[in-house]
Amino acid sequence: MRRFDPADPLAATAPATPPVRRRAVRVDATPPSSTLISNVYPAWARLPTPAGAVFSAGAGLALFDQIVRAEPPFAGALRRRLALRAAAAAATALRLREDEAALRDAEHLASGGGETSPAGRLHRLWRAFADRPATLDAAAFCAAAESVDLPRGSDWVTLASEARAAAAGCAQPLAAAAAAGAVLSRRLPAAACAEAELLAWWAADVALAEHLAWERPVALVATTMLRPALRVGSNGRRPRPSDPQWPDAVAAAVALATSDALALAAELARRADRLLAVAPKLRAKGAGRVVELLLADDAVSPARAARMARLSDRAARRLFDRLVALGAVRELSGRPNFRLYGL
Repeated sequence: MRRFDPADPLAATAPATPPVRRRAVRVDATPPSSTLISNVYPAWARLPTPAGAVFSAGAGLALFDQIVRAEPPFAGALRRRLALRAAAAAATALRLREDEAALRDAEHLASGGGETSPAGRLHRLWRAFADRPATLDAAAFCAAAESVDLPRGSDWVTLASEARAAAAGCAQPLAAAAAAGAVLSRRLPAAACAEAELLAWWAADVALAEHLAWERPVALVATTMLRPALRVGSNGRRPRPSDPQWPDAVAAAVALATSDALALAAELARRADRLLAVAPKLRAKGAGRVVELLLADDAVSPARAARMARLSDRAARRLFDRLVALGAVRELSGRPNFRLYGL
């Protein structure tokens, strides 16, 4: 794995062997270093104005691409936390009341992943990025449309084909992302413009990942599309997929998102290192499985940990108390009951 010294972000040590993709964590073995990132988004590449967004987005994608391809131990937590941010932005765009905390509760305190609220479906739409390939196919479009409550009856086979063709006709990833999203604004009913805009964000992230040859998409465009920095014109309106400024807005959103994602990845890398360092000290049976869950998701409830690791409820709660005391995880809800834990 490549590691950047925070004191000198341009100095890199080449790995002796190619990076190995890790799917599971064993607490009885020497934990792999997850300090892949001290990548500092360079000040000279930060977004000055939306007009210079392509350069800034390219710099951010070049750094973030290394993380995506290396699949560090905390990759699942990174993807799911970005999905939470995307869902919160989507809920705001649809004027729903749920914030990140409410969306996290709805997902992780629900029983068995059953029915959820409209905002909860938005959360699951972007959470599914962690499990699906980066392809714009008809089945994915149909499932995404149901998540944003678009009216039934659209020809998703044709729409998916047009979006793929629009993205494939672009030489650059940012242009491909913008083109895939713009197709939706032309083809979907005007009465559902807000929902179609969310689907355009989703399609832009998928097309970007597909053009970059990532195995799975990552929520980027959707996490920052509501930022005030992207608003244009005298009325301060954000660009829509049908606007001429849409390609610049996508590039600016990616520039902001990759900067945020790199900072988040650096934080999760430090926390994952700490978790892996203390893992051999955990004597509870099933502790290894709980460590895997924490590295793979935004949050874990004691009830889910008990079920997945075959622990009693009391043993699961005590294990999380131990992890908090060791500084390996955080309690995310701030409540005395129905707590949630994560990196």
